[in-house]
Amino acid sequence: MIVFIIPVKSKKVATSWPDLCQLFDRSLRAVCNQTSPDFKVIVVCNEKPTTSFEHPNVEYLCVDFPPPGEGYGVKVDDRAKRVVAGLFAVKHLQPSHVMSVDADDCISKHIAEFVNKNPDKNGWYVDQGYEYDEGSSKIAARKEGFYRICGTCNIVNYRLFTLPPEMIQYDQLTGYDRFLGGHPLAKGDLADRGTPLEALPFPGVVFVRDQAGESVSMQESFLEKWKRNPKETLRGLKKRLLAPFNEQVLTDNIREEFGLYPLLK
Repeated sequence: MIVFIIPVKSKKVATSWPDLCQLFDRSLRAVCNQTSPDFKVIVVCNEKPTTSFEHPNVEYLCVDFPPPGEGYGVKVDDRAKRVVAGLFAVKHLQPSHVMSVDADDCISKHIAEFVNKNPDKNGWYVDQGYEYDEGSSKIAARKEGFYRICGTCNIVNYRLFTLPPEMIQYDQLTGYDRFLGGHPLAKGDLADRGTPLEALPFPGVVFVRDQAGESVSMQESFLEKWKRNPKETLRGLKKRLLAPFNEQVLTDNIREEFGLYPLLK
């Protein structure tokens, strides 16, 4: 069985809590729209997001983590710690795999069925996916390297996570795998351990570009990104300039597979 962990930032640091809740509601519905009923969802949050959607496979883990300070590193670290809390919470379920899902992204409805047919695999990285600017009638297809740009990109066998022996206080929470805070690292780190991930053989995720959701990098200014990592910033700028050439019409089939319905404003 696969478990999806959705870490949600504190309301105190949300750019817009109502907008984040709308994005979360859509993301949660997409996760639960799986073709296989054999999955669980753990939402790790300080405050439960406002949503009318209920599903028997969804549980909320409310934590009292302090809101992170300013800066890319501490925000990414906060997300990682929420995922670690989720990993501890699902231990009793004995899942085969875990996928962390940003609270604004949408995933393919075929993921649970595919993973559950391959319970002994080390896992997969999402090499193919889509980039979507919220409200657009088009979507950009990314045929390789998707895992480099989106945090919703790794499906990892539960046995491969390195966790502290027990859940400890927020400010002391260490020992988790560095790829929880640096999603592109999973592919290389797990290969170096002798437990390589495979490329997911189909487009797995829609990376939703918005300013209110869970993407820390989307909320950084260009100058902040440049100071943190000039090479990454240049690559990102190049990708954005080339994105229109990869755009296609957002079809009903894509909307249905990924639960990417229009948000009400």
